[in-house]
Parts: sequence; structure tokens; C-alpha cells
Amino acid sequence: MTRVTRRGRQSIGRWTASVRVRSTIAGTAVILIGSIIGSLLLILLLERALTATAKENADSRAEDIARLITDSDTPGLSVDLEDNTGEDQVIQVLDGSRRVVSASSQQAARRPLTNLAPRSGQTLHATKQTIPVLGSESLFIVTALGVTVDGQLCTIVIATSVGSQSESVSALVRYLVVLVPVGSVLVAIGMWIVVGRSLRPVERIRLRVANIGAKHLGERVPVPDSDDEIARLAQTMNEMLERLDTGHRLQRAFVADASHELRSPLTSLSTSLDVVGESPSADRWVETRTVMTAEVARMARLVDDLLLLAKADDRGMVLQVEDVDLDDIVEDEARRLRSHERLQVTTAVVPVRVRGDRGRLARAVRNVVENAAAAASGTVFVGLDVTDGSARIAVEDDGPGVPREHRDRVFERFVRLDDSRSRDSGGSGLGLAIVREIVASHGGTVTMDHAPMGGARVVLTVPLNQPPAGSSR
Repeated sequence: MTRVTRRGRQSIGRWTASVRVRSTIAGTAVILIGSIIGSLLLILLLERALTATAKENADSRAEDIARLITDSDTPGLSVDLEDNTGEDQVIQVLDGSRRVVSASSQQAARRPLTNLAPRSGQTLHATKQTIPVLGSESLFIVTALGVTVDGQLCTIVIATSVGSQSESVSALVRYLVVLVPVGSVLVAIGMWIVVGRSLRPVERIRLRVANIGAKHLGERVPVPDSDDEIARLAQTMNEMLERLDTGHRLQRAFVADASHELRSPLTSLSTSLDVVGESPSADRWVETRTVMTAEVARMARLVDDLLLLAKADDRGMVLQVEDVDLDDIVEDEARRLRSHERLQVTTAVVPVRVRGDRGRLARAVRNVVENAAAAASGTVFVGLDVTDGSARIAVEDDGPGVPREHRDRVFERFVRLDDSRSRDSGGSGLGLAIVREIVASHGGTVTMDHAPMGGARVVLTVPLNQPPAGSSR
């Protein structure tokens, strides 16, 4: 029994957590409360308006009777009130001794209808639930007007029954008691339908996203034709799926390329060990040592590059920031490049100092210089200057260059544009990707275009005064 109760509570909780249910309940509650408040205000205003109208009519009738008495040629206060009495009204004229001189009915002639005693020209009002003299249980508004006639203060009393007005108000209350709940139910039904239709595209998006797995990231959610928040949500979901799909494909390509890169040196090492195993002599070990050492160094560089990029993707590149003389780094790399006998290296370097990581910046410059040396036919140019508050390092070669459509792609990981280059003789395809990460961590940019000498021109731009984003101190 307890288990059923818990399941029932969980089911009710899930049902009430629905946006459709909560929106319908909230909207209906607002409409219901607003209708109740509006109904109360309507009843109050109607009741006040009817009462004010009755008082105005009574005041006007009292003034008419006062003029009739004062303008009459007949001496005294006795006037015929039957022709001057309105519907639902009873009129009395009292003399200075509070005796009934004239009345609009026999019942009203017995005794005064009220104890109100206004001064001359003053009008007083009172509300009575019943007037025993009239024998009526209706609600009355009593109006008393003071008038001076022949030197004595007289009182004109008008009792107006507001029973019909009260009945009208009561009828309105009965109608509202029925109409407000019925209207609220109709509003609830309408909101349930409208909200359900509005959320239907969201449910389709949810179902589609729920069915998209890692193997189906190419699928997209349906975008409604309406230009509203739901359509923009669907577009945002598709953009997110596009990013996930791209990231997933890059991850698969990264793993595949890394595995392929590691397989080549491992194969070389395995082959060398097999060769040595067939003839384990000292001479054989000496012959294979050079090969194995080179392959181990190549594998170590690849692993270091992969680890550097993985850390940069995970938490950003950590930098040891200090004052760095870029001209020293550029001169050192140019000097090392001149050791290649086949290359003619020219430089144009000005003294430049920036805030950054010396080791990272040196590696970025070296990667670009080595890439230019590998592609050059015989000439490499390395330049350093200051432009628009930034240090600019330009490295040019006279090689075949890079087609315009591939100049951004070369900075991606494991990208080789020359299919004829083997992985054994070429690099891993991570050099320029590392350059981009290092320069970006220093707040700079790296671009490639056409060199005047015919090959490729790589430009590294590093701000002079902007602190690097990955500073460790």
C-alpha cells in the first residue's frame, strides 16, 4: 500500500511539474482572482451609483416641494403631495413642532418618519432598514430638508425605497456567482489547449534530441515555421548539435591521426628489434641504435605535442610570464637556420620586448621557421617589427606556397597539404596547430598569405602590453 502511495505521489508530482499544467493553473488563478475582484468592484460601484441616484432624485423632489410651499398663495403648510410623489417615495411636511402637516399617504400622516432635524436650507440623509410606520421591510433612504415658512422652521421628509435597486444588485450577484466560475473553467480549457499547442514543437524537439546518440550527431531537430522563441530554441539546438558533431568528428580524426603517427615509430622500433634479434651482435646493435634513437625522439616529440594540445583544450595553456626579448629569439632561430648549407637566410629585426612565456614563444617561432625551411627552395626570410602596438614576426620562403583555400586549414591538427610527403620524412602535422595555440594564449593572432618571393608568408602578431590569458603569475 505504501509503495502504491509513493508511486501515486510521484505521478502527481510529475504531472504538476508540467509546464502546461502549471501555466494553466497559474493563468486560471489569475483570471479567477481578477474576475472576483472585478465583480466585487462592479457590485460596489453599482450599489453606490444607485444610492447616489436615489439621493439626487430625493433632493430634487424636496427642493420642488419647498418651492411649492413657499410660493403657494394658500397660507399654511398644507399642500397636496400625492401629485408630487414619485414612485417608491413617501413624503411628509413637518411643522416647527415636529407634527405631520401634510403627507403623501394615510400611513405617513400618523407620525414623523425620521428624527432628522436639519437647519433651514440644510439637507440631511439617513438609511433605514425598515420604517415601522409604513409597514414595509424594504431598505429606505430618508432625506430631510429644512425650510423656513412664515417665520417657522419646517422639515420636508422624503423616504425613498431602494428595494428595487437592491434586487438589481442581488440579481447581478447571482449572475456573477455563476458566470465567474464558468468563465474561469472556459479560460482553463482554452489555456490548456493553447499552451499544449504552443509546447507541441518543444515536445517534438525533446523527442528528437532524446533519440540523437553519439552515432547520429548529424541529425537535426525540426525548426517551426514561426519566428518566435521556440523557433530560435530549435535553431540554437541545431547549432549546438553542429558544434558537437564537429567536435566529435575532430576527436575521432585526432585519435585516428595520433594512432597513425605513433604506429610509424613503433613499427620502426619493432622492425629494428626483430633485425637485432636475428643477429644479436654488437655491430648490429650499433647499426640500429641510430635508427631507434631517432624514432624514440620522434615519438617523444609527438607525445609532448599531443599532451600540450590536450592540456590547452582542457584548461588553457599555462604560461610562465616574464619580460621577453623577441629579437633575441628570432636571431637565435635565424642563426640556427643558417647551419643548413642549402638555405640562404636573411633577417630584418628590430629590438622588441613583450610580456609572455619565453619558452612557448621560442617554440612557436621555431615551428614556423622549421616549416618554412622544409618548404623553401633555397631562401628564407625572418623579420621582426612593431605595428599598431603589437610585435609582428614574419617568416617567408620561396617554396611552392599554400593555395588560398587552404591557408586557414594548415593551422588545424594533423593537416598535410602535400600528399606526396611521407610521415617518416615529414612532420606530424601539429607544428602550426601548436603555434596557433601559443599565439592565441598570448592574445595574438597568426595568419598565412602569399610571400613576395613566391612561397608562403606566416605572420605572428603578439600585443606588446596586453597580459597573456594563461598567465600563471
